[in-house]
Amino acid sequence: MKPLLLAIMLLWLPGYGLAMQQNDAEAPIKVVNTTTDQAIAERLSAITAAIAGMELIEVSVQAGVLTLSGEVANTQLKSEAAAIASRLEGVVYVQNRLQEQLAVRSRLAPAAEKFSEMLTTTVQMLPLLLVALVALVSFWLLGGWAAKRGAWLRYIGLTELASNLGMRFVRVAISGIGILIALELLDATALVSAVLGVAGVIGIALGFAFRNIVENYLAGVLLSTRNPFAIGDFIQIDNMSGSVVRLTSRDTVLMTQDGNHLRIPNSQIITSPMTNFSRNPLRRFEFSVGVSVDLDLNTVRQLAIATLQQMPGILTDPMPRVLVQELGDSTVTVRVLAWIDQRESDFLKARSEAIRLVKAAFDDAGIEMPEPIYRIHMADKPAPQVQSATSAATAQQPGHAEPAAADVSTDNTIEQQVQAELHHSDEENLLPDSKEATRPVSD
Repeated sequence: MKPLLLAIMLLWLPGYGLAMQQNDAEAPIKVVNTTTDQAIAERLSAITAAIAGMELIEVSVQAGVLTLSGEVANTQLKSEAAAIASRLEGVVYVQNRLQEQLAVRSRLAPAAEKFSEMLTTTVQMLPLLLVALVALVSFWLLGGWAAKRGAWLRYIGLTELASNLGMRFVRVAISGIGILIALELLDATALVSAVLGVAGVIGIALGFAFRNIVENYLAGVLLSTRNPFAIGDFIQIDNMSGSVVRLTSRDTVLMTQDGNHLRIPNSQIITSPMTNFSRNPLRRFEFSVGVSVDLDLNTVRQLAIATLQQMPGILTDPMPRVLVQELGDSTVTVRVLAWIDQRESDFLKARSEAIRLVKAAFDDAGIEMPEPIYRIHMADKPAPQVQSATSAATAQQPGHAEPAAADVSTDNTIEQQVQAELHHSDEENLLPDSKEATRPVSD
């Protein structure tokens, strides 16, 4: 029995305490001389007279029915006056006949009072405002001074664009410290959270709006730091190729083989495969030749290699190579490969001359290069006596002089246009000045 009684008391006591707290919160206001209506009216009149905005309230009580009349400043005071009246001891019913003040002067009075309080507070805080302003300006100037001392970033290997980005970050960081100190002096650090929240939302919005610009800028920083190419290098990105003219914070400018300016966004260069034909001075060209299936391929290969070894501009190390590529019904395809030094020989010229010499050597050796297409001649006409202009001119001269060797030297046409563009243009260039580059040409 005792444990049961103890459990009942433990369950009953918290409920009793909560009920007591609610009764205390809703306890009626004690009124002196509760038997008279006059005491209720005097008590409520004294309360309303002490509350700003309720000074014009008129109170009348009859048989416990309390009537409120007059004017109050706003709707909130009207409701509060009725709530206070209902809590008075001896009040049976409350008639709320209060009216809101509609006069302009009465409506402007609270605002004028608040403005006066704000002005008084501002005057009192004027010394702190001056100190906060001095701290803010000092840190702003300090950030500007530090931003102009960015040479040490270049000493550690950063490029100009990366150094500028670092200096801007330093300036913003120092200025932000000054703002935090100013807010701390004004006891307004709670404003920092709101400012950071707004800045975060604005940053997200701007990030989506200027996503491409930000991507290209950051890609420009990476390209200027990694230096995958230099001025004058011949590069290929996807199916676009040209000689590098400049690198800006947004795009990379190339000059195509037609002499046109090609601008490629930096973000595309970062995310796309890129071939730099100028980074390695040695470059290999190749072409294919079809010969008859009846020929000795060893003889064909040795003749092609010997022909290329005698050609100016072809390197002996690595030496030329000839590979059997494919065996067809009436043709064997051989692949001829050779290396050149792009600093001394032009890629297209060397490849063109190599094809010409190999064909001439095959013709002289009687090596047949059959055509894959059969032709049917329907008309029976006598074969015309055709003599090439070169053979006729040679026959007219006393003695048959050998033709002059073909020119395979480098072609500097594009390099000259790139240098002229760099000299006359004022556009920013994040690439350092490099030595005069040779322009290797892609296939």
